[in-house]
Amino acid sequence: MQALTRKRTTRRALLVGAGLAAVGGGGLIALRAAARSAYAAAEETVWTPPALRPERPDALRTTLVHYATLAANGHNTQPWRFRLEAEGIRIGPDPARRTPVVDPDDHHVFASLGAAAENLAIAAGRFGLAAEVAPGADGVFVALSEAGTAPGSSPLFAAVTERRCVRLDYDGAQLSAADWNAISAAGTLPGVDVAIHTSTADRNALAALVVAGNTAQMGDPAFVAELKHWIRFDGSHAARTLDGLYAAASGNPEVPAWLGARLFDYAFTVESENARYRRQMETSAGVAVVLAETDARAGWIQAGRAAQRMALEATARGIRSAFLNQPTEALGVRPDLMAFLKTSRRPNLVMRFGRGPLPPRSLRRPPEAVIDA
Repeated sequence: MQALTRKRTTRRALLVGAGLAAVGGGGLIALRAAARSAYAAAEETVWTPPALRPERPDALRTTLVHYATLAANGHNTQPWRFRLEAEGIRIGPDPARRTPVVDPDDHHVFASLGAAAENLAIAAGRFGLAAEVAPGADGVFVALSEAGTAPGSSPLFAAVTERRCVRLDYDGAQLSAADWNAISAAGTLPGVDVAIHTSTADRNALAALVVAGNTAQMGDPAFVAELKHWIRFDGSHAARTLDGLYAAASGNPEVPAWLGARLFDYAFTVESENARYRRQMETSAGVAVVLAETDARAGWIQAGRAAQRMALEATARGIRSAFLNQPTEALGVRPDLMAFLKTSRRPNLVMRFGRGPLPPRSLRRPPEAVIDA
């Protein structure tokens, strides 16, 4: 087995080297610099707090939509549509941005809507509005009204433009009890429970489930093709689409899109990915599993809201987070996760936490691209 792995590694290295040679050393450096510059400019535009434009119709609500789009979402497909209504903002799914292989029942789509609704509700308070989030079978409605209090920021609001999914190794240091209590409390919403696991034994058990889920998924060519479709191999590619998973943000080499697409099939292997996930779990301080009381869209929305709040609380404390949802997604592994958790409920989301580096933030489409007329 070791000899086979070495052969595969050598083959990948030769292919990568050949691809880079085809580009040329100086040409590759120039391409990378241009790609990173394009990405940095787009990142600043997306994540800089938007200025209110009073001359625009629905200026405040458009600004709230901007904050909502900064929420976590599966594969960064941004599977949402917003409709501005007299009493608030309605958020529904965008069928064109589904990921039907990894998410056949649209669980992650509706969890993403919940995360966006939570961002929107938190941002509303910054502008002196009260927000009431109402999940439903078709999406979520955020009712807005005058709060009767002065506008003001909060730690969670300040974290909205700083949060990111950090899909890199953490430093392995433990978090304090106060940190874990705050993260758990942030995720405590009606109809949602959060289970925190910090022991080495629990993290090892969860790592094995993540690896089992990843192995099953990578054995499905349709899953691999769907994932590849949403990867943005260089910054210029990402800046053009304003969506998808930017390779460099996950610690992968940044190469031109045409080359990355060709190398992907050789570099993306079960062995390398499983090793990466084991390492990520080993260097994490702990894992949180979000469980909704009901396995229905309203429950999934609530789970997304809870996950977003936990990520924002962690960000406010200088703590990184990322999702490892493979054992919730792989149908053959999900029962084993439920057995580990000693629950009959469907686990919704798995999140790892710890302290670590800050990669670039992923990009988002502008409000005008996601608001229905």
